[in-house]
Amino acid sequence: MKPRRRRFDAGEYLVRQAKTRKAMIESGIDLLVIADPSNICWLTGYDAWSFYVYQCVVISADSELFWFGRGIDAPAAHITTHLPEEDIIAYPDHYVQSAEVHPTEYLAQVLKQRQLDTGHIGAEMDNYYQTYRGMHLLMECLQDATFTDATALVNWQRAIKSPLEIEYMQRAGQVIERVYDRVLEIAEPGMRKNDLVAEILHASTQGTEEFYGDYAAIQPLIASGPEASACHLTWDSTPIEKNTGMCLELAGAHNRYHCPCSRTLHFGKPPKKYRDIEAVILEAIDLVIDMFRPGTTCGEVAHAFTMLLRKNGYEKDNRCGYSIGLSYPPDWGERTMSLRDIDTTELQEGMCFHFMPGMWFDDWGFEITESLTVTPNGGQVLSNVPRKLFVK
Repeated sequence: MKPRRRRFDAGEYLVRQAKTRKAMIESGIDLLVIADPSNICWLTGYDAWSFYVYQCVVISADSELFWFGRGIDAPAAHITTHLPEEDIIAYPDHYVQSAEVHPTEYLAQVLKQRQLDTGHIGAEMDNYYQTYRGMHLLMECLQDATFTDATALVNWQRAIKSPLEIEYMQRAGQVIERVYDRVLEIAEPGMRKNDLVAEILHASTQGTEEFYGDYAAIQPLIASGPEASACHLTWDSTPIEKNTGMCLELAGAHNRYHCPCSRTLHFGKPPKKYRDIEAVILEAIDLVIDMFRPGTTCGEVAHAFTMLLRKNGYEKDNRCGYSIGLSYPPDWGERTMSLRDIDTTELQEGMCFHFMPGMWFDDWGFEITESLTVTPNGGQVLSNVPRKLFVK
């Protein structure tokens, strides 16, 4: 008897698969090959650190669905999914990282055996996990099929979260609360940044007494002093300096669901410029949280934020947020909706976003962000980290 690690019941996966099939039919797609581990997990529950080799889920517009991956990863499919034995298909290990053969060539053989090698096949062609070589070999092996780019088809089906998905994200919110508690407890000038990150990783994994911390799709991003002008730096061994500001972009995770939350920590009395931007960002968060209601567009949220910035003499030339949920490295975003002026997507109840009004200047930066879900009464924040500039 194999152990089981299933995070949703079979019925929830069937609903997700039905939504995907409906979208496939509307797009004229007979068969979909899904290589993104977030989409694989969302459709089947499959969860393992195996995305460094080729793996996929194949779903047809009618009834077929199977997991395809490396032989030594098949047990993880048995443990984490509800799939029957016949729908867990493994390829031999000599296909792994070979210059002579590729797993998609083996996949093509499977599709031919199952008579799924004709018709209109969709694939995630612009994705971290689908290589040029693998995609083109699959196309060469299936000459009787026509291929189309279906990169974000499943991602869009994930946009509206179920109640249990939102609960997992709220649990992730409790994890990130513990992380910031620990940061405020131990961070101090003279401490090496890598030692601070070690504490962050420990707290984010330990989680709470009730809910464990999963690994986040992005490693802790921390930068202090002039380095805080760069928004995506990780750590090194340099010590934290006195009278500097540090930006922390961190996330709690639980069962692969994320709650990103950024804060700025200043060591010593903050200069006026920190207090000035703090006041504007806090006003902006209060303004836009109320806008996260069904029917508002992503662009309207972004426009309101941009106008408030400009009224106060600031400019931001990048998006101020994006859709979030279940994810794997290297990104905790869903790669669908963005909070920017030109995005006309209407918000719907159950969508979740990281509102990210980060500001980066020539030699410093400032971040206070919130993750939230759309409700009829406005945005419901997923964590309760104090919303302010931290000072030690």
